Amino acid sequence: MRLFGKQKSISSYSLPTDDYFNTLRDKEFSRLDKLGQTYLDFTGGNLHPSSLLEMHYQLLQKTILGNPHSTNPSSQMSTKLVEEARNKILQYFNADDYYCIFTSNASGALKIVGECYPFEENGHFLLISDNHNSVNGIREYCKSKGGDFTYSPIRQSDLRIDEQKLEENLRSFDHKKYKLFGFPAQSNVSGVKHDWKWVEIAKKQGWDVLLDAAAFVPTCKLDLKQVQPDFVSVSFYKIFGFPTGIGCLLVKKDSFPKLKKHWFAGGTVDYVSVKESNHLLIANHERFENGTLNYLDIPAVKLGLDFIESIGIERIRTRIVELTGLFLQEMTKIKHSNGTSIVRLFGPQDTDQRGGTVILNFQDPEGNTFPFDWVEHQANKELISIRSGCFCNPGIDEINHCISNEEMTQYFTSRKEKEFDSTTGYLKYMSQQIGRMRGATRVSFGIATSTKDIEKFVKFVSKLQNKSVKGIDELKDDGVLK
Repeated sequence: MRLFGKQKSISSYSLPTDDYFNTLRDKEFSRLDKLGQTYLDFTGGNLHPSSLLEMHYQLLQKTILGNPHSTNPSSQMSTKLVEEARNKILQYFNADDYYCIFTSNASGALKIVGECYPFEENGHFLLISDNHNSVNGIREYCKSKGGDFTYSPIRQSDLRIDEQKLEENLRSFDHKKYKLFGFPAQSNVSGVKHDWKWVEIAKKQGWDVLLDAAAFVPTCKLDLKQVQPDFVSVSFYKIFGFPTGIGCLLVKKDSFPKLKKHWFAGGTVDYVSVKESNHLLIANHERFENGTLNYLDIPAVKLGLDFIESIGIERIRTRIVELTGLFLQEMTKIKHSNGTSIVRLFGPQDTDQRGGTVILNFQDPEGNTFPFDWVEHQANKELISIRSGCFCNPGIDEINHCISNEEMTQYFTSRKEKEFDSTTGYLKYMSQQIGRMRGATRVSFGIATSTKDIEKFVKFVSKLQNKSVKGIDELKDDGVLK
């Protein structure tokens, strides 16, 4: 996607959506400009609009809310508002044949599936190499229950699924009784939107599908009538910034009985006996909502979804495509005087089937990589919020830096605690062990992003022109640099 001619400065660009979103920024996110900050970490967490805080504050000021597990007036009001939020979520995702289970975040939603999926009954867990660690971690539940797991690879060239290998893997475990496929709707690192067709293909092959939608839903519509995974994880602060600490697990009603809960807690049972040492779990979403829900903050979820609907998710998607196209174009223009590119982009180089999340590294004229933590430190000085490291997605980092199975095996078998200085950091320590850099920089866009934010970042990156990694004083004694 090419939006502009080479000769224009970014400040002269006019995106089709600028008028609407610049007005929205002035109204809802004016604190960015008042504080002089450039926020480019929307995949890490969205920014809350001012009106959402005000509406939630007014609601709390005007109502008396009590613990929902009762029938007194304050409990009834809490229950009413919680159920309104739950129904809003189901309506927003077109999910009337799903249960909505409130959790502390998307990771909490995924933990329920890991704990309760019946891997022990001849189970197998298949997952894409491009997955968040909260999905990767489910393999440990699988192993502990006697099941096994397989990673299906992605291509190094564009960080998309190796379709031939995935088709093979989906056909390879017919002898397993319970099979779970972990599928990310959108990579939390590369921004790649993986093809929805794999949900249907997997289900036809007898797999239950766990969809991690946390990185996808902030800027795209998820219609659970069109695509029907068995389990879906969502985190709401990723969508509209406030409140943190609330997510949900959406469970298809006909898949609900597959989740075998191995304990009970307050609010999850119809009846429990001490004398009989027996209990009856509630047969709906309450089965997995342990203890007291966050009844003061859950009502804000409805308000947040109302806010997103007032803008329109398709308008948001269009905006992110425009911003990402502009960013990718500008990054490729920045070069050293010898003609080499400063920026190394990983994954798709255009906006086709990708979200507003971009992973990149920065190189000097000789091709040496500036350490990501140094880059972030320099950005911090200019009040630019970016993110760096492996982003809880080791699969992407390992393929981007060509890390072999043998190197990872050697690292884990040779590392001893007494050899590791915690102040150094695991990625830097590993880089020293394998002799090359790990990690990268991630930039991501959202509804509050403007072209001037991109211009600020372009100017920041341009300061690396003709700068040598080995010439930076604070890096000269770094063990990674040769």
